[in-house]
Amino acid sequence: MTRISAFKSTCASAVLGLALVSAPAFAQDVTETVDSTSADTAPAQEEAIIVTGSRIARPELASPNPVQIMSAQNIQQTGNVNLTDFLVESPALLGSTTNINVAGTNLSSSQMVGVNTLNLRNLGSSRTLVLVDGRRHVAGVPGNAAVDINTIPTDLVERVDVLTGGASAIYGADGVSGVVNFIMKKDYEGLNLRGQYGISQRGDAGDRYIAATFGKNFADGRGNITLSYEFNESDRFRQTERLNYGRTGPSYAFIRNNQDFPDDPNVPDRVLYTNLTWADSWMGGAIDLDFDYSPDFTGEGGVYDHGIALPGGGGLAIGGTNTPREIYYGDYTPYSRRHIANIMARYEVSPALELYAEGKYVRSKADTFGQPSYDFFTELLPGNPYLIERFGAAGANGALFSRDNFDFGVRQYEMQRELWRTVVGARGDIGSNLKYDISYVFGQSTQKATDYNARVTDRYYAAIDAVRDANGNITCRINLPGETDIYGYNDGGLPTFNGPPVTFKPGECVPLNILGNGTPSREALDFITVDHRDWARVRQHVVSASLSGDTGSFFNLPGGPVGFAVGAEYRKESSHTIPSEFTQNGWIMDSSQSAPEKGSFDVKEIFGEINLPILKDVPFAHILSVGGAVRLSDYSTIGTTTTWKVDGTWAPVRDIMFRGTYSQAVRAPNITELFAATSGTYDWITDPCGVDRLGEGTEYRQANCATALNALGIDPTTFNPATDPTSPANSSLLGTVGGNRNLKEETAKTWTAGVVLRPGFAPGLSITADWYDIRLKKAIQYSTAQDIVDLCYDQPTLDNAYCSLISRGGPKGYINDYTVIPQNVASFKTSGLDVAVNYSFEPFDNAGKFNVRLAGNYLKSLSFVPSLGADPENEMYSAAYPAPKYSGTFDIGWTKGALTLNYGIDWFSKTRRVSRESQEANPDYIEPGYFWYRNKFNQRLYANVNVDDRFDVYAGINNLFDRKPDVGATAYPISAEGRAFYIGVKAKVF
Repeated sequence: MTRISAFKSTCASAVLGLALVSAPAFAQDVTETVDSTSADTAPAQEEAIIVTGSRIARPELASPNPVQIMSAQNIQQTGNVNLTDFLVESPALLGSTTNINVAGTNLSSSQMVGVNTLNLRNLGSSRTLVLVDGRRHVAGVPGNAAVDINTIPTDLVERVDVLTGGASAIYGADGVSGVVNFIMKKDYEGLNLRGQYGISQRGDAGDRYIAATFGKNFADGRGNITLSYEFNESDRFRQTERLNYGRTGPSYAFIRNNQDFPDDPNVPDRVLYTNLTWADSWMGGAIDLDFDYSPDFTGEGGVYDHGIALPGGGGLAIGGTNTPREIYYGDYTPYSRRHIANIMARYEVSPALELYAEGKYVRSKADTFGQPSYDFFTELLPGNPYLIERFGAAGANGALFSRDNFDFGVRQYEMQRELWRTVVGARGDIGSNLKYDISYVFGQSTQKATDYNARVTDRYYAAIDAVRDANGNITCRINLPGETDIYGYNDGGLPTFNGPPVTFKPGECVPLNILGNGTPSREALDFITVDHRDWARVRQHVVSASLSGDTGSFFNLPGGPVGFAVGAEYRKESSHTIPSEFTQNGWIMDSSQSAPEKGSFDVKEIFGEINLPILKDVPFAHILSVGGAVRLSDYSTIGTTTTWKVDGTWAPVRDIMFRGTYSQAVRAPNITELFAATSGTYDWITDPCGVDRLGEGTEYRQANCATALNALGIDPTTFNPATDPTSPANSSLLGTVGGNRNLKEETAKTWTAGVVLRPGFAPGLSITADWYDIRLKKAIQYSTAQDIVDLCYDQPTLDNAYCSLISRGGPKGYINDYTVIPQNVASFKTSGLDVAVNYSFEPFDNAGKFNVRLAGNYLKSLSFVPSLGADPENEMYSAAYPAPKYSGTFDIGWTKGALTLNYGIDWFSKTRRVSRESQEANPDYIEPGYFWYRNKFNQRLYANVNVDDRFDVYAGINNLFDRKPDVGATAYPISAEGRAFYIGVKAKVF
């Protein structure tokens, strides 16, 4: 249960799209046939290689797929030892989940602590297929296909290929937005060590990194074994470590203007406030003795100062005795620690048989502090001895109290993970121009999520119901024979509270005194709180067999032999989650009830791919080829699906090539979407029909709200839950959440078209530009409770899929129930232009070598249609997405002798703070200068000195000029860490 502020910023870093990599975007990479080739030393044009997005070996220039490539050197030059922190700078991956999204109050569940997932083109992590050397990797999230990128070793990565567009025909489901393929170093020879330490200018947010890699060739190079170990530890970074950090963080927020009621169109509705506090709530208790929902005293006995009220401010005030907002939200990023061990081996028995195997073990831990538990006008019963001791006769009739329970122990969430992954296989040449590859992949991820300092509902209410026994001692009412209280306890064996059996026996209750910060006894806290643990396991089995080659031995087209690949694959995925006994029974006060989840599916597939080289080395056709692929799949859950693609390349001359692809891709529903058990959930809901919110939705909201409220006899012109402390906006609302076994597959149509320039008059220069267009239909939409409510009233009519999931009732007409389930109701569309430039040159003798890299993106559209027939919502102009119109990175490097320097910029254009719909409907929503967040502009420096052939020292600075987040934002558009430094060493022992 999380207090939601009026503004919750995300820190999904994004990049100008102008510069992501050191390698040209067309430089497709090898998954197995090229030997640790860097982007700057790409294979010769005519060498046949295997590229990401195809199983057919062909010349690199002839590949139709637009692939962006990031090399190991690019990663190191940013100082990032967390791969996702580096990849999120790519325009294609700016919506990815980094540590700031899985810590503190940004944490959606304890199972997500420290999990980093990739989100390609802002279409969701479940639609981004992550591969390692072209093979699937076990998921890091129970019930989902999303891979935890923290389980991939940073130092073993040779490079990362990012392919946009449907890849289902080549790799199977989940890649409707594209593929991210991690290419690992192979055939390693020698022993390399690397260590790095980083810290912010302010002495926090530190991280430590150690890696060792050993490889040895044997049998005259026919065999190799490579071993690696990696350790990384990152410190917890608390929001309280950035108090008074400019006008950013929880201390500042744009809140409903308390001088603008009901509404003056010439006065901004929201203005920037600071010194924000949680109204009518205090760490030692805000005590209301006359039951008027207005505290009279603090728990310590002082007169309560309410501060300056902010009506419509989401429960906030300015100053007063209230709990400061700035101390409330826990961590920016979690503490994390991981160990990764890898082994890779191969042995060539003969050209027809090479055996290979891989093994990986990952053990990691991450934990984060969130917000404290809290009470909001909870009742203390008449006769409570603590009340009487504090307030005398005035406390004899009981009281209401609101309290932020820092002294109970702030809620802490910890995740421990173990992951195993093995690959075994055989490959070889079985004839002229014919190769085979057979492999088996097994992966298992086991997770233990612990929730510390959780309040147990029945124990808490029993403990605050204190009375005096016959001897005058303070005890719990439930401990006295024959007593009954309003919470539903008695002494008849197993008393009940809201249904489930209580978690303690009569006589065990310890009374709790909540009057005063630090007053609760240790014994009472031990009684009312518990540390409980959920368990989950994900398993994956993949058996693949493919045959590839060409017809060169018996048939050739004018452009050369026909390339082909055929194969079959069997995959089984399973997920099993067992919540703690406390969670299953709904005994935890500050979280929802959750049932065990268990599900699995398998899929049998056959696939084929062909490349037809029509012409080669003739006038106006240096290369001309077309190709295609198809995959037939049979799922145990949804039945059969078909995916396909067609593609082509045309290079009229060597210096220029045009390329394009068109495909149909699918995503089958994942295990959670299908099999999640129905259970309770809590969420905060701001009513879109409140008079202060009617102008902040679509053109349909006001009429729909009037219809719904009039049907209940409520006057829509006076309906204002924001000013009522008993409304759902001021307390979390119980609903239900579950899966949907009637889901079907999503289908996407994608196309790309681009040009590759490598002008002969400028050796070392390469330029690529590729347009992409992705349209996803029957998308599985798993909306939040707030989304469901908003979407209900923002559709053309109330007869829509979202309104059927909510209900209103009671004398005030408030929302009183909701159901969150996935449905095939949505559609997405995105399109844009990727541009990449790479230029390596030496301007004159002894000047050193320069390398200029630029990768950028122009985002034409990112739209979402929530249900059939609804109006499209342009998510480019929504505050929910980090979707800048322009984004990219730029690097310029210089190497001379032993010294390498690099200067880099990560940039994206301004993004919406206020959605376009809200701005158009309510022009005075906010001061005009704040409709947008300012652009991101991060500058970094890197230097490397090659001391000798075996030893390097490097160092760098990120956020060179200590740029701060935007006004009123928490960690956006740039991290709140500020200027940070790192230093490292690399040693080649032998």
